[in-house]
Amino acid sequence: MANSNSNSTNSDQSEHIIHDFPGYIRVFSNGFVERLRGTEFVPPFIDQARGVSSKDIIIDPQHNVPARLFLPNLTTHTHKLPLLLYFHGGAFCVSSNSAAIYHNYMTDLVAKSKVLAVSVNYRLAPEHPIPAAYEDSWAALQWVASHKNNTGPEAWLNEHADFERVFLGGESSGANIVHNIAMVAGHPDLELGIEILGACLVHPYFWGSEPIGSEALTPDQNRKAMLDKLWPFVCPSMPDNDDPRVNPVAEGAPSLARLCCKRMLVCVAEKDVLRDRGWLYYNALGRSGWPGVVQIEETLGEGHAFHLYNLGCNKAQDFIKRLAEFYNRDMPPEV
Repeated sequence: MANSNSNSTNSDQSEHIIHDFPGYIRVFSNGFVERLRGTEFVPPFIDQARGVSSKDIIIDPQHNVPARLFLPNLTTHTHKLPLLLYFHGGAFCVSSNSAAIYHNYMTDLVAKSKVLAVSVNYRLAPEHPIPAAYEDSWAALQWVASHKNNTGPEAWLNEHADFERVFLGGESSGANIVHNIAMVAGHPDLELGIEILGACLVHPYFWGSEPIGSEALTPDQNRKAMLDKLWPFVCPSMPDNDDPRVNPVAEGAPSLARLCCKRMLVCVAEKDVLRDRGWLYYNALGRSGWPGVVQIEETLGEGHAFHLYNLGCNKAQDFIKRLAEFYNRDMPPEV
């Protein structure tokens, strides 16, 4: 498929629209792809105000998968840092780790939580349909694990990462990725080489073929309709909305007891159409026999990914402080 990050098309490129997700992406009959958000590029830099440095690297040369690393100011810290492997949102088909909302959010999160973050730029549908995003994300986790003995290819991880405190985190489709690679990591035949201490799912993209809770009555029927057709769009090889990768509590889905982490935080927002799916996942995990500890946090009065679009508001800052507490619960005392 041809691809464009432009907000305009011309008549010889675009015959007619065959897929339209308003405000996100359009695909035309000749294969032309027009992305409508998350196309800007914010370069990495040293943020003096927040004391965070960032840089871009390639973690999977085979598929040219980049990541952006974020390192907090180390002058006040004598110990190694928790390592957060992070996956951005964007419905598997738009945005990137260098889009303004994700760069700014990660800078703020790293400044407040004092974690070393690896933000992965996985390949996007429809040019690279599912499972490409999962494959890139799993490769990123393996890349992180290659630094366990401080002999990996990236100096920041070798010098500053604490591999006893590795976390997975993500927003929306990124949270879906967190769940899926944590399930893969828990497969008994795989030897990852590191343990995942915790996972944080923020406003996770889970769905299903039948509405649950308040979904059928939601005032945002346009968003519900978009969600109904999103998984078939990003995963045309298995378009069922009850595919366990998008509906992890579907009949016949692998047991959630296999999740490879010791604790989990699930975050939902009251006005998010995906809210009830997050609660369903939380309750199912608690009943699954999984030996870890799961918590859920609901932000009242807010919608999906509210913190990304209004980072300076009090609720967003309170939310980021809550995430920082989750990532720092096992930190040793300062000496």
